[in-house]
Amino acid sequence: EADYMKFFVNDSCIGCGVCEGMCPEVFKMNEEGVAEAIEEEITNEQFIDNGILAQEECPANAIESEK
Repeated sequence: EADYMKFFVNDSCIGCGVCEGMCPEVFKMNEEGVAEAIEEEITNEQFIDNGILAQEECPANAIESEK
């Protein structure tokens, strides 16, 4: 079974764009100027690693994840 991860952006997001810059495959800025994560489960190891890095770098601690 492949490893997968799902990311979420919570209401703490300040719209700084760090996550999109680090992992545009998973995060994007929406029309409200805050980030959102793709809705699919991510199985690509590189995207997972980049998503976790973005999660660690988020200044607002707005990124959550679950396996």
